Amino acid sequence: MKATSQFSITLVTAPDLKTARALARSTLEARRAACVNLLPKVESYYWWKGKLESGSEVLMIFKTPRSIIPGLKRHVLAEHPYDTPEFVVLDITGGSEAYLRWINENVR
Repeated sequence: MKATSQFSITLVTAPDLKTARALARSTLEARRAACVNLLPKVESYYWWKGKLESGSEVLMIFKTPRSIIPGLKRHVLAEHPYDTPEFVVLDITGGSEAYLRWINENVR
């Protein structure tokens, strides 16, 4: 199994741990990701409606095959409370064959 562009990591921020846990669980139950890591207490600084803002968020890291991204995106955007949620996809260009196979086996 070749890793190049077949798998991705998707970054999504959530406003709090409760929301992130709910999104992670619903995404995993829908088999849109094999794994979701939650990194709480991320300090974010950003522009919103012409004003510099800051806040504490939870960074979510989704691992999934690239072919699942459209379904993952629909799922996350439909359930996310933000008007404009972060949804950034990064290609995995290498990795453990066993781990990548595991990702592939745990999504639909």
